[in-house]
Amino acid sequence: MTDTKDALIIGGGPAGLSAALTMARQRQTCVIFDSGSYRNGISDYMHLIPGFDHKHPSEYLAASRENILDRYPTVSIEKVSISTIKKNEDGTFEATDTNETLWRSKKLVLASGVDDIMPKIDGYEECWGKGIFHCLFCKGYEEAGCSSSGVLAIESLAMAPFALHVARQASALSESVTIYTNGETTLAENIVSIFGSTSRMKTDARPIKSFRMGGSGAEVVITFTDGSEVTEGFLAHAPRTTPKGSVVKELSLEQTPSGDIKAGPPFYETSVKGVFAAGDVCSPMKNIPNAIFSGNLAGTGASSQIMAEAHGQKSLFG
Repeated sequence: MTDTKDALIIGGGPAGLSAALTMARQRQTCVIFDSGSYRNGISDYMHLIPGFDHKHPSEYLAASRENILDRYPTVSIEKVSISTIKKNEDGTFEATDTNETLWRSKKLVLASGVDDIMPKIDGYEECWGKGIFHCLFCKGYEEAGCSSSGVLAIESLAMAPFALHVARQASALSESVTIYTNGETTLAENIVSIFGSTSRMKTDARPIKSFRMGGSGAEVVITFTDGSEVTEGFLAHAPRTTPKGSVVKELSLEQTPSGDIKAGPPFYETSVKGVFAAGDVCSPMKNIPNAIFSGNLAGTGASSQIMAEAHGQKSLFG
């Protein structure tokens, strides 16, 4: 490609589509690079989006693409991944896709999502998204009324306030909740000390050997190292994540302590001027409503910079 686009948008999920739609409303040219790999690809249903609640994720993506492409000729979608990317001395960006096509742009929006780093417990990955849920607003409603559910108080939930925060959500969907601390007896004791008078929560500090799906719905069978087992209607836990691809290293982007790309309101610009981030890649709130929200703001920020620079001015926020 010899022409320079207004923006290259890496990622064709809700965040990238939202950013492209926002910029299209200012008649700016965008190319969306869609690898076809999505974090919720294993899910049969998506939730929290009015009009698409409890629809297959592919239905939402197909409708969104059609809506944007039919109405806005400044947007195009390439079904490829980006292999390398760099920022030039003049402030523009160059990216090479997996077909070895070179692309140039004034701005860059990173909406490529994250890779999950699964805990090293046998069976966790096989249960992930089917019976182990990272968000009990996105998942869990369909299991409402089950006799019991569980919270894995490991990694990011290995602190009493966070474990209890999720346990309270689980209690809206099940009659009782057990918080599993996987051998951490002190954590279990700390959690119990702030239970209050509730009788619907308890802890279990037995070390966990493995997980497997049960015989019904989202049921998960937990096997402990002592050989005993228990079945829960579902489990709640969010694994650690890392941004997809090598863009963080290639552009030397700052990251948060949790590993997300450092970017935030008002317009989700990263530590590198002209680079914006949206969706799971820059937020601990990894769900579709947040992806749409941050995609809109990232698109607004990129658009605002483009227009300010076209007039030889500084944009409102840098």
